[in-house]
Amino acid sequence: QVQLVESGGGLVQPGGSLRLSCAASGIIFSIYDMGWYRQAPGNQRELVAVITRGGIINYADSVKGRFTISRDNAKKMVYLQMNSLKPEDTAVYYCNSRHLTYAYWGQGTQVTVSS
Repeated sequence: QVQLVESGGGLVQPGGSLRLSCAASGIIFSIYDMGWYRQAPGNQRELVAVITRGGIINYADSVKGRFTISRDNAKKMVYLQMNSLKPEDTAVYYCNSRHLTYAYWGQGTQVTVSS
C-alpha cells in the first residue's frame, strides 16, 4: 500500500525555521515527482514546491528564496526546509507523489507561524 507520512510541523515564531519531512513507501520512489502543497483555512490547496524525478525544482513565488525542497532517493524521503517563516505560511502542508496517472497524498502536517 502506498503511504506518505509527513512530519516536522509545529508552532514557530515569525522569522523562524522548520524542516518538513515526508517518508514514502509502496512506490518506486525514484520515478515519482515529489511535491509539497499547502492549504490554509478558506483557501484552496496550492503548490509550494516540486522536485521532479529528474531533479528539476520549481517554487511558488511566495516561498522562493525562503524554502528549499530536496529529495533523498536512497531513503525515499523528500524534505522542505522553511526559513524566514511568515504568518501567511500558516497552513496544513501536504506531501504529494505523482507519476503518470498515479497521484498520492499524505495526511498533512500543521505549520503555524505565530505573531
